[in-house]
Amino acid sequence: MPFRSILRYIVAPALLLPATPAFAAPEEIQVYMDEMNRPGAVGLDVHVNDVVRGNGTPDYPGAETPLHRWRITPEFSLGLTNQFELGAYLPLATVAPDGVARVQGVKLRLKWLAPHGPTGAFWGANLEVGKVGHRLDQNPWNGELKLIGGWRNDHWVLAANGNFDFVIAGPNPGPITLDIDTKAGYRLTPKVTVGVESYNEVGPLRDPGHFGNTEHSTYAAVDAQIGKWDLNAAVGKGYGANADSVIVKFIIGVPI
Repeated sequence: MPFRSILRYIVAPALLLPATPAFAAPEEIQVYMDEMNRPGAVGLDVHVNDVVRGNGTPDYPGAETPLHRWRITPEFSLGLTNQFELGAYLPLATVAPDGVARVQGVKLRLKWLAPHGPTGAFWGANLEVGKVGHRLDQNPWNGELKLIGGWRNDHWVLAANGNFDFVIAGPNPGPITLDIDTKAGYRLTPKVTVGVESYNEVGPLRDPGHFGNTEHSTYAAVDAQIGKWDLNAAVGKGYGANADSVIVKFIIGVPI
């Protein structure tokens, strides 16, 4: 079946499902680009982030405050073919401000990339489904469809994701929401790239554009290769409805 037909069967039902806006400092703060494991290869990225400064108010009764809470999420990936990759966030873990560590869920993803060269345009999609604990979300089952696009040459990389977030099951449904995430990076050396990442909620699909009532954040980022390890490190500031005013995040690519 052509991928356009697969995508149509994924998108159409998703647009009929309710959803709630994403909360700040999720398990993964990343703009998806053209990375893909070769068939049969296994990868591991560890996502780490912490809200250094914010108001500390929980988003809802029983929620874990994001202020001074570390989120630590191993992401395992397996190359299925040259175009498809399977991933698992296993587990979604947090370390609360009082030092208590908790396992709070798991998510699975399937990523597709169209054939492309080392330079020029690239595009694809990523479908994610997960179950999380009440401390992270009022709705235990959630999903996201991420559209991926970008362009790179020997020095520049530009990428954008359109994320459609929706609830699969839970007590607090709402409209499907759209996020637009972007990244612009410049390669200083073959192993070091500096850039800017931006994460922006557009709002519900049925009533978008109220940017003062949605969450936004912008990060100064560096991507580096250190031996066989990869590192994305960034410091960001939240604005709009985002109460997390200073966030740090790391993505550590562990050689396997």
